[in-house]
Amino acid sequence: MSDNDKNFKRPPKKYHPKGITFLYEDRDILVVEKVSGLLTVSSEKVRENTAFYLLNDYVRKGNPKSPHRIFIVHRLDRDTSGVLVFAKSEKAKHFLQDQWHDFKKTYYAVVDGEPPEREGVVTSYLTENAIHKVYSTTDQKKGKLAKTAYKVIKQGQGNSLLEIDLLTGRKNQIRVHLSDIGCPVVGDKKYRGEKPEAETPKPAQKSKGPARKRPRLALHSASLTLIHPFSKKEMTFDTIIPPYFESLVRKTRE
Repeated sequence: MSDNDKNFKRPPKKYHPKGITFLYEDRDILVVEKVSGLLTVSSEKVRENTAFYLLNDYVRKGNPKSPHRIFIVHRLDRDTSGVLVFAKSEKAKHFLQDQWHDFKKTYYAVVDGEPPEREGVVTSYLTENAIHKVYSTTDQKKGKLAKTAYKVIKQGQGNSLLEIDLLTGRKNQIRVHLSDIGCPVVGDKKYRGEKPEAETPKPAQKSKGPARKRPRLALHSASLTLIHPFSKKEMTFDTIIPPYFESLVRKTRE
């Protein structure tokens, strides 16, 4: 417990929103694990069912007039699960964002097939087109440098479970880089080319059975090591590999 946490009283657990697991909280930061499918912040279509909105309500104990609030430090894609950090003041927010590139960030992903090497680093310059799809380019002036380190830790059923170190923090970086090496993330329809249509067919119109559920994106923010904005102590927040990921590489008995 930090010095700034000794007299801190958390809101009752009844205010804990669904889909969010609390990992740590004090006067300066709030660290949670979000589920796949939950937006970090609002979009044009979704305003209230976001981690930011739900956690603001949590720190306000349901009172919209409360002066308490949280501040966005970083984001996870809607379909990416895992560790998410919010600040509780502008000062804490700016400290974390200024130091963000130095923090260690580890992800797990299940991909189609097998990478060309058991471990390696994918490097490219990333840019975005008019329809907001990120892609790699060799033009240094057009894109921003991105580096993704990966290591294969398990294989099975034609898939590979990877441990990933995010060496830079660009939008959709992991998904683009893994697709670049021919191993797109399982469940990623945006960066898998023609495969999603063939592998996840739409149910026939005449069928009265339930529609086939789209597999979740197999990408998880598993661990984050940061420097606390008040105590300046190093803190690490870890989560487990989602059981769903393990099921995708579980070897069947012969």
